[in-house]
Amino acid sequence: MPELIETETERLRLTAWHERHVAPFAAMNADPEVMRYFPATMTEQQTRDAVERQRGQFAERGWGFWATELKHTGEFIGFIGLMVPRHPLPCMPCVEIGWRLARRYWGNGYATEGARASLAVGFEQLGLDEIVSFTALDNRPSRRVMERIGMHDTGRDFDHPAVPEGSAVRRHCLYVIGREEWRGGRR
Repeated sequence: MPELIETETERLRLTAWHERHVAPFAAMNADPEVMRYFPATMTEQQTRDAVERQRGQFAERGWGFWATELKHTGEFIGFIGLMVPRHPLPCMPCVEIGWRLARRYWGNGYATEGARASLAVGFEQLGLDEIVSFTALDNRPSRRVMERIGMHDTGRDFDHPAVPEGSAVRRHCLYVIGREEWRGGRR
């Protein structure tokens, strides 16, 4: 089994998934506003399945989308991290950076802070050459985070294979950052 990688920032703890994360994650995934740029909200069972997939990623690789907590309270706020996509995408093989936060934590810079820490893990600890991110075209909040962490839009939009045809969120944009680009732009 690979060594478990977890990380912290000034305000956040990015950790492996535990049972204590499931209930607040399920509540977050049932919120239509949080899931606005996804095909649908998620049931509690779908959330449990997602947590199990993350646990599998951690068992296989030692890292994944980390359960994210506020350091000063231990409160679960969502996830931020790195993942090998499970659906065939035009950028494969790749490692993606992603995040999803409960609505009450939006607007505090947590996604940007955790994403910067995730890039550091990806480039410094994992030795990745490139990290991608993608989202529904209309997801301006996530696209702004991608831009704040130094990623750029490749212009290679694609239909996400896991999103049903006809869905308003099927078309995705693809962002990327390379290791040298990241090194040159670290703030």
